[in-house]
Amino acid sequence: MLDAESGAVWRHGDWLRIYPDGSCVIYGRSDATINRHGLRMGTSELYSAVEALPEVMDSMVVDLEYLGRESYMPLFVVLREGLVLDDALKLKLNSAIRSALSPRFLPNDIFQVKEIPRTLSGKKQELPIKKLLLGQPLEKVINKEAMANPACLEWYVNFATAHASSR
Repeated sequence: MLDAESGAVWRHGDWLRIYPDGSCVIYGRSDATINRHGLRMGTSELYSAVEALPEVMDSMVVDLEYLGRESYMPLFVVLREGLVLDDALKLKLNSAIRSALSPRFLPNDIFQVKEIPRTLSGKKQELPIKKLLLGQPLEKVINKEAMANPACLEWYVNFATAHASSR
C-alpha cells in the first residue's frame, strides 16, 4: 500500500506519483529508458526525433549493456515503401537525434527492418528484444501469442545470432 502523504512512487512498468489529494500523474514507462554515458532518457524522446522524419514510419532502439563492456545501442527503422537505408539517410537520422537530444544518444548502428515487434495493444517490444539480443532464448523472453506481428521475430533472431558471434 502506498502512503499518499509521502508522495510515494509506485513502479510497475510505469512511473506513477500519487499526491496527498489522491490525484495521480503517470510519467511513462520506466523500463523504456536508455542510460548512455551517464545520461538517462526515455526511448520515446528518441522516437519523437526519428519518427518526425518523413522517411521513417516506425523505429525501435535498445541499449545493450554488457558486463565489463561499453553498451551497444542499435536503432531499427521501418522506412516508407521504396526507400533504402543509405549513408545519407543514416546521417539525417543521426543529425535529427543530435539536434533534438544530444550526441550522447546517437546509436552505434542503424538497421532497416520491415517491422517493429509489437504487442496486440500496439506497444513496442523493447525489453523482450533487448533480452533476445543479450543472448536469452526467444521462447523465454517473448510470448508470440501476445504479439500483433510474431512473424517479424525471425529477423531479430537472425540478427541476435549474427550479433552474438561478432561481439
